[in-house]
Amino acid sequence: MAGAFPDALVTGYEALIDGMENDRKDRHVLAAAVRANAEVVVTFNLKDFPDTALKPYDILAVSPDDFLLDQLDLYPGLTLGVLEGQAASYRREPTTVAGVLALLERSGVPQFAAEVRRHLR
Repeated sequence: MAGAFPDALVTGYEALIDGMENDRKDRHVLAAAVRANAEVVVTFNLKDFPDTALKPYDILAVSPDDFLLDQLDLYPGLTLGVLEGQAASYRREPTTVAGVLALLERSGVPQFAAEVRRHLR
């Protein structure tokens, strides 16, 4: 992850963990988001990030499907370009955008995959 997203590394959040009010096993995630001044936590596990725990920090929890749909809506050309680059970077399947979308659909972002297909028509 550090190679692909070097700005994603957050340090200095450890002292905040005990003060977080979300699910105990995910408090480190919220603490890191607070430390990084994040606006959004992207997770399949929305139940562990209730609004009552996020509201004091003006953070939202969104599913990966909703996050990617927002990116497609805000930056359609860039998002499609990233998918094309992702497909081109693979040595084995999927080596096409259609293949990447099938993989993403199976991985839990079916609405995003369907919307990208609509854009590609």
